[in-house]
This record gives sequence, structure tokens and C-alpha cells, in this order.
Amino acid sequence: MEILFTTEGMIALLTLATLEIVLGIDNLVFLSIVTARLPPHERPSARRFGIALACVTRILLLLSLSWLASMTHDVFLQFSVRDLVLIIGGLFLLVKATMEIHSEVEGADEGDSSTRPAASYWGAIFQIAIIDIVFSLDSVITAVGMVNNVPIMVTAILISVAVMLLAANPVANFIERRPTLKMLALSFLILVGVALIADGFGFHIPRAYLYFAMAFSSGVEALNILVRKRIERAQVDGE
Repeated sequence: MEILFTTEGMIALLTLATLEIVLGIDNLVFLSIVTARLPPHERPSARRFGIALACVTRILLLLSLSWLASMTHDVFLQFSVRDLVLIIGGLFLLVKATMEIHSEVEGADEGDSSTRPAASYWGAIFQIAIIDIVFSLDSVITAVGMVNNVPIMVTAILISVAVMLLAANPVANFIERRPTLKMLALSFLILVGVALIADGFGFHIPRAYLYFAMAFSSGVEALNILVRKRIERAQVDGE
């Protein structure tokens, strides 16, 4: 633990914690989308439960480094366990995001999204648990590649989880109140799903490209929101 209090250890911790927070963005978006179907009073606890699952999964993977290393060995044709997990997780994301987009489009005439059928609490937790494994695998492998020190990696994960806990409800509420942002978030999950499948087949797509695309789209949508508000204020003043 002494390494945490050295300059080198602090720099490594800060770098890794920042990376873990960035890698947690897709997890947070998925969490927001899945829990949006739950009754309002169940959403906060489901988000906390989902983030706790992510924390436990990542720490367990870190404490099983030798097993984690064996996941890169081919077990089926030329695919390793890691490849299969990424492919299955990517397909799951594609199916889930596509179904949600279809539901949003088909339900557009229904008005309030609260009229949509509610999801099962434990069904949502099960979906979160599945995708947590995929995102945790990606996150932990990145962490091991950067810092081969378990205390630093565990501390970085705990910091990122704390940030996710603080951001989960505001991010989810912000997305839920703005249908166009929710559609962007679902499109982002499709991009992540495609990237995971590509990784499973040995074609790595840098995650920074995906984050840039999402940030650019969100920036454009932010400008659209400002324009709509200005038009609404002008209409109110005109009346």
C-alpha cells in the first residue's frame, strides 16, 4: 500500500481513475436506459444496485489476474473466452438498443413515456449484471495493461464507482427528460455494441472515436436545445 503515497503511485492512480471514469460512461448510459422503464420510485435503488454490481465484478476480476490472463487463450476455433464474452455482450447491446429505439418510435404517438409498460426490477438488474461483466472485462484488462499493481487498480475502481454513484441519477434524469438525447444515447450503445463485436473478432476500434462521435452529437443537440428555447421565448414574448 505504500506505493499509493509515492509520486509515481499518485500519478498512476490519477491516470487510471480518470480512465476508469471515462470507460464507465457507456456503463452509465446503459444503466440509465435500462432503469428508465422501471417505476420512478425503483429507479434510484436499481441504479445503485447496478453500480455496486459493476464494482464487485471489477474487483473480483482484479483478484483473479491469473484466470483473467487465461481468458486470452483460444478455446473455440480461434476465439478466446474474452472474445466470446465481447461478441455476446456486443450482440446483447445491439439487440437491447434496437428494441428500445423501436419502442421509442412506436410509442411516439402515445405522448407521455410513463404510459409505456414498466420493466421488472429484477429483470433490469439481470440485464445490468450481464453487461457489467462485459464492461468490467474491458475496463479491467485496460487497467492491468496500464498499472500492474492491485492496490492502485482497486483504489481507482472505487474512485470511479463513487463518481458513477454521484452522476447516475442526474445523468439518467437528464436523458429521460430529453427524448432526442435518449435517442443519441441509444445510438451510442449501438456504436459500443459494434465496437465490442469488432474487438471479439480481432478488429480493435479505439473507444476515443466513439466518445468523440457521442460528444460531437451531444454538442449539436445542445445547440438545438438552445435554439428551441430561444424560439419558444420569442413566441411567448410575441403573444
